[in-house]
Amino acid sequence: MTAFRYKALNGDGKLVKGVLEGDSDRQVRGTLRQRHLRPVEVAEATATGPSGETGGFRLLRKRLGKGDLALITRQLATLIASALPLDECLQAVADQSRKPSIKSMMLQVRSKVSEGHTLAHALNQFPQAFGEMYRAMVNAGEEAGQLAPVLEQLAHYTETRQHTAQKLQMALIYPFVLIAVAIAVVSALMIFVVPELVGIFAHTKKSLPPLTVGLIWVSDFMRDYAWVCLISMGVFVWSCRRALRHPGRRKRWHQLLLSVPGLRGVLIALDSARFASTLSILMASGVPLIHALRIAGSVMTNLVLREASTAVSLAVQEGSSLSRALSQESFFPPMMIHMVASGEVSGDLEIMLERSALNQERELEMTLGTIMGLFEPAMVVLMGGLVLTIVLAILLPIFDLNTMVR
Repeated sequence: MTAFRYKALNGDGKLVKGVLEGDSDRQVRGTLRQRHLRPVEVAEATATGPSGETGGFRLLRKRLGKGDLALITRQLATLIASALPLDECLQAVADQSRKPSIKSMMLQVRSKVSEGHTLAHALNQFPQAFGEMYRAMVNAGEEAGQLAPVLEQLAHYTETRQHTAQKLQMALIYPFVLIAVAIAVVSALMIFVVPELVGIFAHTKKSLPPLTVGLIWVSDFMRDYAWVCLISMGVFVWSCRRALRHPGRRKRWHQLLLSVPGLRGVLIALDSARFASTLSILMASGVPLIHALRIAGSVMTNLVLREASTAVSLAVQEGSSLSRALSQESFFPPMMIHMVASGEVSGDLEIMLERSALNQERELEMTLGTIMGLFEPAMVVLMGGLVLTIVLAILLPIFDLNTMVR
């Protein structure tokens, strides 16, 4: 059966959209009429839509959110562990999804599986939704006949990533809100309050203090050219994002980030933890080490670190041990190298890689907590300093007037 997208009119004349499975568009139209819907348009989910794009192409371009991927993986793992047929599991996941795009995608995966293809082959239609690591693990699980345990590992991995991303987002909410409030307060003072207060000194012939003159200049500039600054900032951000699409420029930018002393450790810890965790779960799923190293390197976000992982993969392919290959690169933490060497000697490499990833994630959380703990009082002090400067710039001329009156 094939997944079909439809548009139909209900009894109230409202347009409704959805996805149905059927052997042909005629069967889908008949099903819609049985549901008291008047079909307007019925087309395969992979057929060309009104916009000229294919439904499959839209799904290929759209990435699956971490939460959606974790939910789909957990549902599949639970259903397959219950010994249900794979196509029924996929149908159940599609029925439980409230998002039409995800439902259509799962129905297309089910259609491929029903035709006799493997789940990994069906997932290859959506490389943006299911990453290379995900598909490689599913393929290894199917070949070993251990699809349910592998999906359990994948579910735990995706849920852990989602939890980590949520914690990072929650940690960044307060600083960003604080920065936004500080910018808004200072801008309001400079644009609306300061001109009214310093206007009383305009008729005096006495020269104003340099601090007050500078404040008046900044206030006039912000009032007259604030919109120019906002547009310039928008153009600058857009230009930077466009420039960083080029691999060479992006690599130089990543090299610059790694040269910043405080930021270097955070970036290395983040990517090396992701590298170790991915490599551990791939090896535990039966993926060969060389293939696992290539996939684990692709999940690293920094291009410089990604090149280092490629060099490690080539060294291992040439016969070097993993610990020695890692030690030849200057980016991987020494503790990770020692734990990998211990895992190679004991034969528990994937377990030691998992422990290394957990240690680095724990250190990263402590580092981020320390940074956030220092950032909050620093912002309060900076905000207080700006307000104090504005108040002094206003009070100094008043003090001079009082002296002149005496």
